[in-house]
Amino acid sequence: MRLTRYFLPILKETPAEAAIASHRLMLRAGMIRQAASGIYSWLPLGFKVLKRLEQIVHEEQQRAGHIPLLMPTLQPADLWRESGRYDDYGQEMLRIRDRHDRDMLYGPTNEELITDIFRSSVRSYKDLPLTLYHIQWKFRDEVRPRFGVMRGREFYMKDGYNFDLTKEDALHAYNRHLVSYLRTYERMGIQAIPMRADSGPIGGEDTHEFLMLADTGESEVFYDSAVTELSFGDRMIDYDDVAQCQGILEEFTSRYARTDETHDAAEFAKVPAERQRQARGIEVGQIFYFGTKYSQAMNAVVNGPDGAPTPVHMGSHGIGVSRLVGALIEANHDDNGIIWPEGVAPFKVGLVNLKQGDSAADTACEGLYQGLAARGLDPLYDDREERAGAKFATMDLVGCPWRITVGPRGLAAGTVELTSRRTGESEELSPEAALARCAQIYAGV
Repeated sequence: MRLTRYFLPILKETPAEAAIASHRLMLRAGMIRQAASGIYSWLPLGFKVLKRLEQIVHEEQQRAGHIPLLMPTLQPADLWRESGRYDDYGQEMLRIRDRHDRDMLYGPTNEELITDIFRSSVRSYKDLPLTLYHIQWKFRDEVRPRFGVMRGREFYMKDGYNFDLTKEDALHAYNRHLVSYLRTYERMGIQAIPMRADSGPIGGEDTHEFLMLADTGESEVFYDSAVTELSFGDRMIDYDDVAQCQGILEEFTSRYARTDETHDAAEFAKVPAERQRQARGIEVGQIFYFGTKYSQAMNAVVNGPDGAPTPVHMGSHGIGVSRLVGALIEANHDDNGIIWPEGVAPFKVGLVNLKQGDSAADTACEGLYQGLAARGLDPLYDDREERAGAKFATMDLVGCPWRITVGPRGLAAGTVELTSRRTGESEELSPEAALARCAQIYAGV
């Protein structure tokens, strides 16, 4: 993308309402604009990151055998009355009436609607196991929305739902989701620690939250520092292998890691003192097993092997896709702006022309731009008539992981400058070598 043809409304001043780094930088970098309290328009740069995260979530969900669909944002209140949650959910639920005086709501989650879809379509245990998911906008009427997309009222979320004949099968689905989430977060360049958590209004017997450590996190967390040394890596997983998925769950959850809501001081005291940690965390996902809570209330049954009607065992599994954008920035920024991990960067390489209008610089930049695009590296080319300092400041603000700088002096020596946004280190390379180096960097991403 050429910057002269892009919509990137950068702010020079920090908005007064921005209290944390991610909110400040998303506004300054032209990623979002507030439409109302806790509700944002996603501008091109922000939307590009959001869709990249969504793509990773889709890929990992389908790798695990989960099936995508799309449910509406508005839901009939009668389904929620059937489950008993319509009156229990509280004022966070936005309740409305349509022109026919029917009670509706803007969905904060989809357990009821997916259960209704299931019960109207599935009759036999032979159709199980089944996991359906979607990525859709949700709305929760927070009393004090703050921190930008980290705690907004409207948010983009992946929520998935498993349907199984037995508790054992449903717990395997739970483990399968935990494994797929570990892969998802590592692909995004973040470490999200599964922590024993409280189920809240969703309900259920087993639940883990995935929290990313950050000073601005809303949750207080207690953990064994050994958990931060774990890495999923590039291991191959058979998601149908019950023992393998169970083993990974045990590997990542056997060490102490809990939010303040479930913290057990006596258990924490058993952790060696040198490994005891207390910090803040940002929730970026949560998985639940809630048994037959919804299937019994809403008569979601299948004919079992003996022909008897059997309530299915269920679980729900969420990832806050829009919240992840803010969380990634909280963990990846400096005083100059955002530092995107390579796997989620909206533009892989920034290209800066130090002397726009100079024939040699223009020609070299055009060749690099075309070469990067041909390699699928999605460059952002600053081709504006601007001073060098302003161009560097823009690239630092929007967070391109790598920058190629082209100027007459370097070209006279046959080189361009390749700079890492994260470390600030630079090297002089020929244009061809710079292209090859960028391709090598992104080969495994």
